[in-house]
Amino acid sequence: MRVKSNDGFVLLLLLLVGAIIGSIIGAALGDLVPILNYGKSVGVDPFLLDLSVVNITFGFKLTLNVSGIIGIVLAFVLYRKL
Repeated sequence: MRVKSNDGFVLLLLLLVGAIIGSIIGAALGDLVPILNYGKSVGVDPFLLDLSVVNITFGFKLTLNVSGIIGIVLAFVLYRKL
């Protein structure tokens, strides 16, 4: 499969899958290699907007750990090889 160099959707999808798989592996191996679980969370805590007719909840939180970053880097390398 040949991927165009400007195909951003494939890159975004691979980076997301790499981060998820990396985080899962980090959680599984976190007891053996504790540095894999080191990470930070950034984002906005959920808050409620009550408009009497509609209640809307907003929030976004991104948590990355070392193994997730390794997964992102490996996914990017895989993308460059495609």
